[in-house]
Amino acid sequence: MIYFIMKFKQLQYIIITSVILLVTSCNFSNQKKTVSNKPDNIEARVDSVLQLMTLDEKIGQMNQYNGFWEITGPVPKEGQAAKKYENLKKGLVGSMLNVKGAKEVYALQKIAVEETRLGIPLLFGFDVIHGYKTISPIPLAEAASWDIEAIQKSAEIAAEEAAAVGINWTFAPMVDISRDARWGRVMEGAGEDPYLGSKIAEARIKGFQGTDLTSKKTVLACAKHFAGYGFAESGRDYNTVDVSEATLQNIILPPFKASVDVGVKTFMNSFNELNGVPATGNNYLQREILKKEWQFDGFIVSDWGSINEMIAHGYAKDSKEAAKIAINAGSDMDMESYAYIDHLKILIKEGKVEEKQIDDAVKRILRVKFELGLFDDPYKYCDEVYEKATVGKKEFHEGVLDIAKKSIVLLKNENKLLPLPKSGKKIALIGALASDKTSPLGSWRIGADDESAISVLEGMKQYKDNQLVYAKGTDVAIGRTQFMWETKINETDSSGFNEAITIAKQADIVVMVLGEHGLQSGEGRSRTDLGLPGLQQQLLEAVYKVNKNIVLVLNNGRPLAIPWAKENIPSILEAWHLGTQSGNAIAEVLYGDYNPSGKLPMTFPKSVGQVPIYYNYKNTGRPTMNEPESVFWSHYIDEENTPLFAFGFGLSYSKFQYSNLKLDKTSVSNNEKIKVTITLKNNSDIKGKEVVQLYIRDLVASVTRPVKELKDFKMVELAANETKEITFLIDEKMLAFYSGNSKWETEPGDFKVFIGGSSDKTLESNFKFVKK
Repeated sequence: MIYFIMKFKQLQYIIITSVILLVTSCNFSNQKKTVSNKPDNIEARVDSVLQLMTLDEKIGQMNQYNGFWEITGPVPKEGQAAKKYENLKKGLVGSMLNVKGAKEVYALQKIAVEETRLGIPLLFGFDVIHGYKTISPIPLAEAASWDIEAIQKSAEIAAEEAAAVGINWTFAPMVDISRDARWGRVMEGAGEDPYLGSKIAEARIKGFQGTDLTSKKTVLACAKHFAGYGFAESGRDYNTVDVSEATLQNIILPPFKASVDVGVKTFMNSFNELNGVPATGNNYLQREILKKEWQFDGFIVSDWGSINEMIAHGYAKDSKEAAKIAINAGSDMDMESYAYIDHLKILIKEGKVEEKQIDDAVKRILRVKFELGLFDDPYKYCDEVYEKATVGKKEFHEGVLDIAKKSIVLLKNENKLLPLPKSGKKIALIGALASDKTSPLGSWRIGADDESAISVLEGMKQYKDNQLVYAKGTDVAIGRTQFMWETKINETDSSGFNEAITIAKQADIVVMVLGEHGLQSGEGRSRTDLGLPGLQQQLLEAVYKVNKNIVLVLNNGRPLAIPWAKENIPSILEAWHLGTQSGNAIAEVLYGDYNPSGKLPMTFPKSVGQVPIYYNYKNTGRPTMNEPESVFWSHYIDEENTPLFAFGFGLSYSKFQYSNLKLDKTSVSNNEKIKVTITLKNNSDIKGKEVVQLYIRDLVASVTRPVKELKDFKMVELAANETKEITFLIDEKMLAFYSGNSKWETEPGDFKVFIGGSSDKTLESNFKFVKK
C-alpha cells in the first residue's frame, strides 16, 4: 500500500519521520497493502504530513467549497469561481460539496492529487439524507418503524449508492431531538425521544460508515446539528434556542453522545444560538463537551455559512472576528463562508489565534482522510463502470420497499375497513397526492430524479380484481415545486371537487390520499397551521357527506393536527413521504399483504396551540383539578391536554393484549438487575409484529423528572393467537440522569416501570433503587 501521495518540486522522494512518502502515478488499482491502518500508524502518518505543510496549506484543509463550475467544461476565468479554482490548484481546499458523479469527482480529485504541491486528496460531501438516487422514507418515517436493523440497512443502501457516484461523506444523520411539529426539519430526524433517537443515530452511523471505512461501499457520517437546533423558539427554523442545562444534558445531547460512542467521524454545528452563544462559536459545546469530555477525535464542520452568520447574530462584528471566534471555539472546517481562508493567517500573525489550534483542526481532518483510505487510493470512488452498475440496483429498490412498509403507522381502523378486499369492490381513489410521482420522495432528496417514485395510483393498480377509479379532487401545490423555493399551496381552485364527489358516490370504499407536498417540510419550511394544507379538509368533508367508508392515507413530513378526521373517518393510515417505492408499500398495507407495525416517534397534537407537545413532560405543582370545574390547574380552557395520537402509538391488523406484569424483585442496587416480564398475546387470526415499550419514572429526584421516559423496546412477532412472555432487564445505568449535582448519576429512591404498546397505554409496577 502506498503511504500517501506526494508532489513536491515535481517528482522527488521524501522521507519524513521514518515514513516513506512515495511520488506515484494515479493508477492505484493493483497496489498491495504493506502497512496497516492501525490508529497508531495513522497518527504517525498524520504527523508526517503536517510537518510538510505550510500555514497556507493547513488553512486550506479547513476550507470547504461548494461545487463552482462545470468540471468537464472550460476553466473559469473570472469571479468567485475563478478564485475557488486557483485555490484548489494551490492546495487551499480540503473538501468540496455538491459535486457528484464518478467522472466529475475524478476530475477534481486529480487536480488536488496531481497538481498541488502536497497532493492531499479531497473529501466530497453531499446531503445523502435518506438515499441518493434510490430514496428511502424520510428519516422521521423510518423512525416510525422502530426497526433498528431495517434503519441501518437503509443507511447502508444510501452509502453504497452514494459512494458509487464519488461521494465519500454524507451530512447525516440529523440527530436533533424536537418536540415541535411546526419545525420543518422534524422530517429529517428521529422524533422527540432521546433514547429512541440515540438508537437510531447509532444505526444510521453504522449503516453509513460500516465496519471498514476503506470499503468502496461506505461513506463518512456526520452527526448534526450540534446542538439544540430542534428547540428553535416557535418552531421557526434558525431561530433562537434557550434551554436549561438539564434539558440540554438529558434531552438534547444523548443522541450526540451515542454518535461519538459508535464512532462517528464528523460533526456539524448548528445555525442557532444556544443560551446566547451561536453554536458555531460555542466553546462549551465544541471544545469542553465534544472534544474534551467525550474525547471526540474526528472533526467539526460548520453548517453552510454559519461562521459569518455570527455577524447577523450580533456576536461578531465582521468576518475576521467571526473566524477568530469559530476556530478558538473548536470549529475545524468552514463550509462556504470563506472566513478561514480569508482571515486565519493574519489572525495568527496578530496573535489572536494560536497555530496549535490550526494544527489540531488539520490533524483531525487529515486523520479522517487517512481512515477513509484516500491517501492510499484517492480515486477509490471514481469508477464510472462501477457507478453505472450500482446506482438503482434492484436490491436497493427491494430494500427501500421493505423499510417503507415498516414505516407506515395504522392510526385508526373502525369496523375493520382495512385491509381492503382484493376483489369484487369498486374503489374510488381521490387526491392529487395519490397520482404524484415526485412528492412521495419528500424533502432532502437532491440526488434523485423527479417523477421517479411509484405513486399510490400505480401501486393500487397492481391489484387488478377490484374496479379502481381515480379523481384528483384538488391540487395541493401549484406552480414550481423546487428545493430552493417556497412551495405555493392551492387555496382557491376547487374545480375538481365535483368529479371526486361523483366517483365517491358510486364507490364501495373511498381511499383518499391527503397531506403535505413533499417540499412542505424540511429546512426553512416551518408552519403555523398543522392541519391539511389548502382545500384538502374541505374536500375530505365533502366526500364524507356522500360516502362514509373512507380510508384516509396521510402523506406528510411532520405530525398533523387532524381532530375532525380522527373523529369521523373510520380508517387512517400514516404513510409519510416514503420514497421511491412509496405507492407499492402503501398498496401492500392497504390490501393486507403487509400487516402494519409502525409506531409514532412524535406526538400528534389536537391543535397547534398545544405545541410543543411531548409524552415525557413534567408534572406541574397543579397537574390535575382539585375540585369539579375548578380553573386553577394546568390546562387550556378550550382544549384538552391530551394529544391526538400519543408517542409510541400504532395499531395493527392483529390485536395485541398485555397482561401479567411481574418484577423478580422490588429493590435493586449497584451492579444488580431487575428482571421484568410481561405476557403478550395476539388475540387475532393474523400474524403480526408489536413494538413492546418499557418506560420508567423517577418519582422524587434532585431535579424534577418526567412523568415517564422510554428506556427500552423490543419488536416481537406473534403468530395468530400466539402468546409470549417478554423479558426486560432494569439496571442502574437505565436510571441515570444529569442530576441537580451537575453530573450524570443514579439517585436512590422510588421508581415506576411501565410496559405497553404506546406511551399512554401501559401496565405499571413499582421498585426501589438503593445505592450501596
